[in-house]
Amino acid sequence: MTRPPAEHRVTRRRRARWPWVLVAVVIVLAGLVVGGEFVARAMVAQQVRSQVISALALPADQQLDVTVDGIVLPQLIAGRLDGLHISSKRVALGPITGAVSVDAAGVPIRGGDLRSATGTIRIDAAQLETIVKSTSMPVDTVTLEGKDVKASGTATVLGAAVPLSVTLTPGAEGGELTLTPTSVSIGSVTLDPSDDSSPFARVLKPVFSTQKVCIADRLPAGVHLSGLRVDGDSLLASFAADGAITADRRLQALGSCP
Repeated sequence: MTRPPAEHRVTRRRRARWPWVLVAVVIVLAGLVVGGEFVARAMVAQQVRSQVISALALPADQQLDVTVDGIVLPQLIAGRLDGLHISSKRVALGPITGAVSVDAAGVPIRGGDLRSATGTIRIDAAQLETIVKSTSMPVDTVTLEGKDVKASGTATVLGAAVPLSVTLTPGAEGGELTLTPTSVSIGSVTLDPSDDSSPFARVLKPVFSTQKVCIADRLPAGVHLSGLRVDGDSLLASFAADGAITADRRLQALGSCP
C-alpha cells in the first residue's frame, strides 16, 4: 500500500489541529471579555459610590450597593449606562435616617443630561417618633395606622394637663416632609384643626399647625421630594432628580431649607 507523500500528511495534521486552535482562541478571547466586563463593572460601581458619598457628604465607609443593568462594556463605549441602581440599608440625611433606594436610567458617562432618576427613603416607626418629637407638638408616642400617623401625649390647657391625640397626614412640600393635623382630640373632645373659631385654637396653635421637617439642605439642589406616605410599618418618602443634575454643578450642590 502506497503511503501519501509527507507534505500531504503534514497538511492533514494541520487541518486536524485547526478547529482546536480556533476553539482555544475563542476561549481566550471570551476570557478576556469576561475579565474586562468584571473589571469595568467594579470600576463603575466604585466611581458611582465615590460620587454619591461626596455629593451627600456621607461617611467614607458608608455602605452603598451599586448595580448596573446589562453588559457594561458596550455601554461604556456608547457613553451611557442603561440602568443604574443604588441602595443602602441605612443613610443619615439630617434629622432623618432610613433605607435608601435609587433607580436611574440613561446615565451619561461623558457629559449630558440624565434621562431619569427616582428614589425612596424608608423611615421606620421608631425614627418617625424621633422626628415628630423634635417638632413643637407635645407628643410622647407615635404610631402608624392605615394611611395616617397617630401621635399622642399630654397638652396643658388653662393650667391643666389633658390627654392629647392627633391624627396626621404625611406629605411633602418645598423640600420639606410635612405632617398635617386632620383631627385633634383633647380629652374626650374632638376638634377640627381648620376651625379657627375653636376656643382651643389659640392655646393649641402649635398642635393645629402643619409640622415640617426639612431635609433639602442634605440633598443636592437637583433632587426634589415628591411625596410622603405610610407604607406598612414605615413612612416612604419619594424623590426625583432633575435630568440636568449630571451636567449642572449648581444642581449638584446641596440645597437649602426655607
